Amino acid sequence: MDVNHPESPTPHVDKHRWPLYAAGFTTAFGAHAVAAGLGAESSDIGLTLLGLGVLLALYDVAEVFLKPVFGALSDRIGPKPVIVSGLLAFAAASLLGLWAEQPLMLAAARLGQGMAASAFSPASSATVARMSGKNTGRYFGRYGSWKGLGYAIGPLLGAIAIIAGGFAILFAVLAVLGLVVAAWVAISVPRLAPLPRPRYTLMDVWRQSTQRSFLGPTVVLAASTGALGAAVGFLPALAARENAGTLGSVAVVTVLALASSLIQPQIGRLRDAGAISDRPGMVAGLLSIAVGALMAGLVPGVVAVYASAVLIGMGIGVATPLAFAHLADSTPAERLGRTMGSAELGRELGDAGGPLLVGGVAVAAGLPWGLGALALVVGAAAFAAPWSMQPVERR
Repeated sequence: MDVNHPESPTPHVDKHRWPLYAAGFTTAFGAHAVAAGLGAESSDIGLTLLGLGVLLALYDVAEVFLKPVFGALSDRIGPKPVIVSGLLAFAAASLLGLWAEQPLMLAAARLGQGMAASAFSPASSATVARMSGKNTGRYFGRYGSWKGLGYAIGPLLGAIAIIAGGFAILFAVLAVLGLVVAAWVAISVPRLAPLPRPRYTLMDVWRQSTQRSFLGPTVVLAASTGALGAAVGFLPALAARENAGTLGSVAVVTVLALASSLIQPQIGRLRDAGAISDRPGMVAGLLSIAVGALMAGLVPGVVAVYASAVLIGMGIGVATPLAFAHLADSTPAERLGRTMGSAELGRELGDAGGPLLVGGVAVAAGLPWGLGALALVVGAAAFAAPWSMQPVERR
């Protein structure tokens, strides 16, 4: 048994883990479905560009500040209560969106959703880690697959809900989703008791946060998530320039999502079997993303846009489960929540920074240069990938 992640007396089976994958999908879907709808419907609900920017930022701002806090809380009281409470709070905040025609209520719903996701997202990651045993790659591959799918197809599903009945329908769907997943977690996920924790000084926390075993995977996660955020926004724009039509432009995101989601479980299994080492895998994933971004910026034609979507999606699908599994295997179980919360903070910064980088450079020099800048930054992040760990001591 893994010293860092002791197994509970009851063996964990897949039915215990599926609600956690659903929780990961919920936070990703909630973030991107509403964001896309806000952009499309901003004029109809009386939002200025500044107001739109504020509403888009509220979800991520809440997560940046609160994920490490709720991650540490899950270490203290156990992750299951934090997950269930967070999902219930997500459902309650989504109900405020039924009055989405009022910008103040929309802002309250968006902020509440972000605060709730800050609770159940890192606690879910920590639970996946504690329940993985020796198979952290396999189960983080599945978890990342569902979360990545939520990020990528959220805009499409959100648009369908808005077309069907406006923001009220979208927020109602999110409220029901939160309630259903909360009940599923409460029924199916076993309670993992908090583990005894040594007393950490501020110097201990600083040292843990700057170790390469933490900082390296977090930089990899930030780079891959930043590329995802930029690709979801800019690849459809490139496809539209190539006269792909509305359906063809949106389908680029679907291709990226499928490439990422299908490969992650496979990479996780290969990692657990010893066929892939962490550092070479992360480097290969980031380089695939960089090549895809360069291809999108430099090679004309809609086929090149779709090929870049496949390369970027595959790169994200390779780097993400390896980074999360490395974090899980290098972190003592008693502080998994804090570690996962802090790592997801890095992802949120990447999610915001990727589109800003591409957009900022594109305004000054054109979109190809913006995508080239993204490729450069993602390629540079490969140098931060941690070296493979020594084999974990067993008992």
